[in-house]
Amino acid sequence: MESTKKRVLFICLGNICRSPMAHAIFEHLVKENGTSHKWEVDSAAIGDWHIGKQPDKRALKVLKENGIIFRHTVRQINPNDFEEFDYIFGMDHMNMRDLEEISGCKESKAKLEMLGKYDPENILVIPDPYYDTQAEFYPVYEQCYRCCKAFLETFH
Repeated sequence: MESTKKRVLFICLGNICRSPMAHAIFEHLVKENGTSHKWEVDSAAIGDWHIGKQPDKRALKVLKENGIIFRHTVRQINPNDFEEFDYIFGMDHMNMRDLEEISGCKESKAKLEMLGKYDPENILVIPDPYYDTQAEFYPVYEQCYRCCKAFLETFH
């Protein structure tokens, strides 16, 4: 049964803002629609700066305000992820370049895509709110939500 699960990995630069928000939102959506048994979800960083830490407090605050309690320990992506996951989503063009470099080849099990590809509002890049104010985390949450929901709907 485990092999029938779809595995999704969300990636951003540090795994403290965008990718953990997308991770939490996707888990929330599959739990809400009763398909959590069909999915395995994780998130990771391109860089190693925050390994072992928790997501940014501002990201966790926005999630909590939207009814999502989330716990995650930051990890860095590794070459095995490209064979273990079905989908790996980057948040911006630099993430995608980094993912292609880390994978070492274009041939992998994982399909590499920008999460913003699924945005019904056609906003491809999910901007990094890290250096901005708390207010910037809200539109990032909304965009991640729209994208995760639209991606999930492709399986119905």
